[in-house]
Amino acid sequence: MIKEVIVVEGRDDTVAIRRAVEADTIETGGSAINQRILKRIALAQERRGVIILTDPDHAGERIRKIIANKIPGCKHAFIPEADATRKGDIGVENASPEAIRHALARVHTSYEGAPSLIDWEDLIEAGLIIHPQAAARRMEMGNILGIGYCNGKQFHKRLSVFQITREEFSGALAQIEREGM
Repeated sequence: MIKEVIVVEGRDDTVAIRRAVEADTIETGGSAINQRILKRIALAQERRGVIILTDPDHAGERIRKIIANKIPGCKHAFIPEADATRKGDIGVENASPEAIRHALARVHTSYEGAPSLIDWEDLIEAGLIIHPQAAARRMEMGNILGIGYCNGKQFHKRLSVFQITREEFSGALAQIEREGM
């Protein structure tokens, strides 16, 4: 049984989570997240802790940001888009139990205002911004680090918020370079 309550977008996500692990969930009902749901999430965070596991798409990221901005200290789990896509549909409900367990094993806690351990120049040198393959490299790096895909500015912020160390960053960079990316 996972101690924290897992926040997902809908009923199908809850079904997928329960196929993978024993856990309680709160469903946001999609991107129209309201104050009643936010109060339930805040209470869950206070009592048991919260893991946000939303779809790896724009709407899922929007929900993640809303919750994280209103309720500090939430944990975050990310499923790579490739592991959450079936027949062109992207969502947690499409992920295998193994992909869900893998994401939950690599949970990150956000630390807003934490000092950045990785500089903007490091992202440039790593080809994660201002590079023809920057988006693809960020996607792969985000999957390796377990922080998801996002644009360059948001990627830099996530490295800071999740306190990704230089060693973790260097190891992930070496891995994508070994893979020829």
